[in-house]
Amino acid sequence: MSKILVTDLHGETRQVEIKSGWSLMEVLRDEGYDDILAMCGGSCSCATCHVHVQNGGEFDLPPIEEDEEMLIIDSDAYHPERSRLSCQIELDDELDGLEVTLVSLD
Repeated sequence: MSKILVTDLHGETRQVEIKSGWSLMEVLRDEGYDDILAMCGGSCSCATCHVHVQNGGEFDLPPIEEDEEMLIIDSDAYHPERSRLSCQIELDDELDGLEVTLVSLD
């Protein structure tokens, strides 16, 4: 069973089961991470599902698209190597061990 590690806004980390074919945003919302607002429902238009992928270089994540980057680049939490919109990361078993940290929208 493949899992990702999720650190919430309080610094608590727990393992979450990967649901292949789901976006990271969908899994986070399904697991009760209410800090992921996902106001646009996953259409890459609001940036309210911004996360930091801590070890993304270890995985074959698709590169960040220009429209995704434009939504988060002005955020105080933007990190050029870690920032992603969770709605744009499709999960599969190859991402077992991926570590993500939720980002405050403040």
